Amino acid sequence: MDWKFLQGLLSGVNKYSTAFGRIWLSVVFVFRVLVFVVAAERVWSDDQGLFDCNTRQPGCTNICYDYFFPISHIRLWALQLIFVTCPSFMVVLHVAYREERERKYRVKHGEDTRLYDNTGQKHGGLWWTYLMSLFIKTAFEVTFLYLLHYIYDSFKLPRKVQCDVSPCPNLVDCYIARPTEKTVFTYFMVGASVLCVVLNVCEIFYLIAIRVVNLKHRGSAHASSRKMPPNRSLFNEELKDCSYL
Repeated sequence: MDWKFLQGLLSGVNKYSTAFGRIWLSVVFVFRVLVFVVAAERVWSDDQGLFDCNTRQPGCTNICYDYFFPISHIRLWALQLIFVTCPSFMVVLHVAYREERERKYRVKHGEDTRLYDNTGQKHGGLWWTYLMSLFIKTAFEVTFLYLLHYIYDSFKLPRKVQCDVSPCPNLVDCYIARPTEKTVFTYFMVGASVLCVVLNVCEIFYLIAIRVVNLKHRGSAHASSRKMPPNRSLFNEELKDCSYL
């Protein structure tokens, strides 16, 4: 799977992210995507071919492998990486929407006018979009961690499994290739995923704290603006409300 396309898209998200968001992107690419592409894919490259059962009954080995591994770790992690990175594009799309509004506003009112001080500044609708993307990413991370544990009953891969699914003639022993190495990679990927969840939660609290501080400053500024002439104050409020989308 080619991850360069995804990396190119997410690089545009970096400039709109907070410090926690930039750390999250670094963790995703260095400790997850890079490890996934360089090492983990090779460990599971011929997993089914090396899955060995002590029987020569036709179809028994394939059925037992499908029973114990309904979905490969690699494919599950690939889906997880795609799902947890896609919500970040919501921020990019919202910024693109703001830039288009800014362009139309300048065409209508002149090149010297501005609707936004900074189209990438996280306030108003963009703040909510960014916060929503964090909640969605966190939900996906927790869901996939639960699925991984639910499907395999544990993050540790056993050396031997026993299978009596038809067409196996009786209870047969099956052996997993490189179980220790796969267990190490599984714990590593789970740890990186947990770290990403922690970073997302920290960023959520950070955004809410910054929002509360800004609202307090806006309340103080609004109290002082009452001393302004009514028409001018009304015009400034309307322009501010328009730019918060």
